[in-house]
Amino acid sequence: MTSTPGTSYTSIPNQKYRCRNRRSRQRCNTLDADSQSLSTLGYFQTLPLEIFQMVLNYLSVKDISMLSMVSKTISNRLVNYISTPSGNRRLLLQDFHNLELPGKTEGSYILEHYKSLGLLLKRCTLLLPTKDRLKYIHKILSEVSCFKLNGCPSPLHCLGLQCYGVFLQILTAGWDELECHRVFNFLCELSNLPRKVQTVVSSKPGSARKLELRIRLYCRSVLLNHWIHRSDSAFWLTRILKPWPMVNQARLLYIIFGPVSSLDGHVVWQKMIEGPTDETSLKGLADAIKLLYDTEAREWTADDVISLVDELSVVPREWLMENNARLLILSGNNICFTFMASKAVNGRAVELARFTVFLALVCEKDLYCMDWAVKMMQKVCKVFSTPGERNNFLQCVENAFAHMIMDMLQAVLSGDRDEEDSSFLNLFHLVNAQANFHKEILYLTM
Repeated sequence: MTSTPGTSYTSIPNQKYRCRNRRSRQRCNTLDADSQSLSTLGYFQTLPLEIFQMVLNYLSVKDISMLSMVSKTISNRLVNYISTPSGNRRLLLQDFHNLELPGKTEGSYILEHYKSLGLLLKRCTLLLPTKDRLKYIHKILSEVSCFKLNGCPSPLHCLGLQCYGVFLQILTAGWDELECHRVFNFLCELSNLPRKVQTVVSSKPGSARKLELRIRLYCRSVLLNHWIHRSDSAFWLTRILKPWPMVNQARLLYIIFGPVSSLDGHVVWQKMIEGPTDETSLKGLADAIKLLYDTEAREWTADDVISLVDELSVVPREWLMENNARLLILSGNNICFTFMASKAVNGRAVELARFTVFLALVCEKDLYCMDWAVKMMQKVCKVFSTPGERNNFLQCVENAFAHMIMDMLQAVLSGDRDEEDSSFLNLFHLVNAQANFHKEILYLTM
């Protein structure tokens, strides 16, 4: 065909041009995607997968964790590496019973390792939904028997649950409450924790000693001990307690934080009933009560906590009043005052007066300032609505001192003394407590 004057080319139909352009773009996009995928591997793109995994064996877990942040492609390769037998052997250390490794402080090496592993898996699974992250992590950790509630035959001499706890703390740090609820539910499903708790709280105290011990170790080591912020600790303790009625909450709180035997680690149920105990036996319970009373524990009201303390003081039977007073002192001024004020408001003046005497006795025995007990009584007096109620309470306090001294004197005169001569010693402390208590009142009024 002859060309038109003034032109030196043959026109090409637009349809064909568009078609060829589309095919070209598709080829270019494919090439770009391949090159982009390769470029995200950097210099590792020249290495076979086996060599890449061999290189990882020379990196620390922290270094591998940093490497996982380079690109999604690298992260996927690391996920695959973790799932391999060699990756499992390298990353899932199980020296949980070898507490004294050469050149390391006791247990610190393996705990630091699982902190680093928690950060690695946190970064590798960053783009996955929470449910999928938990499933993948469970798949990785499921073969470690010491991570299970009943998995270790010697739980008191094992760091497995502690390692699992620091791992979870690093993994879930910064997650919102909804995600942490999912984590707790997931752990409950894996460990069958609710059914096991149901067994111990509905059985006679001490009848399932081994299960009580395992629940205590699992709750403390995995869920409670490793948090830095009190709000996090309060959240997880609330998750453990809140599904149960108040009476079961008190029993469970005693199992987790109550005194244990120094010989076998089992919960000592008679400790608060048989005789006066020391601060060490009560500190765990007092710290837990303070945690729940804290303003950051949003799901607990002051009435809830005081009701829990009331229930706790009869687990497994009614405590000695001295132990109850010591627990309230350790729990702090606010909780102690709220507890006493609730008795004043409810007209329980005789019981409140007796409790006040034991506050003075504990202050004398444990060398607290007696003016604290006097000021606490003074503050409680303001709760009574009429002068008559207040005067009746003060008379009850004096009567309680007199009756307790007479009871202790009778015990001394009866001659039933043990090796420590505790009857005479208790009388000695009570007389001194009364003298110092009234001395502080005189200082306050004169």
